[in-house]
Amino acid sequence: MIPKPLHHANELLAFVLELVALGGLAWWGFHTGHNLALHLLLGIGAPLLMAVAWGTYAAPRAKRPLPIPALLVFKLVVFGLAAAAIYATGAHTFGLVFAAVAVVNTLLATADRNSLARQTH
Repeated sequence: MIPKPLHHANELLAFVLELVALGGLAWWGFHTGHNLALHLLLGIGAPLLMAVAWGTYAAPRAKRPLPIPALLVFKLVVFGLAAAAIYATGAHTFGLVFAAVAVVNTLLATADRNSLARQTH
């Protein structure tokens, strides 16, 4: 089991990563395309789509929570798209660091969940 302070720090980091993913998608969207309508559509639509999907499937109080294997795939896709979006804006190092931190955070959270599940059974 992960020590409680590390658990809380990792949960806080997960929330920050979600916010950065939303911001990264918005940043990409507002800089993609050749006209204002497309900037607005992508800059607002991409993070909005992520927020709705996250709230439905991945949030702690999700309406339709995914089982752990599907949740890992979901997070990989969402954080991967956000990292690619950040990278595409020209922030290459930030996009790569974001991706690496998201992977480590997700692995730690999964290990923590698995250890808690073993303790309760």
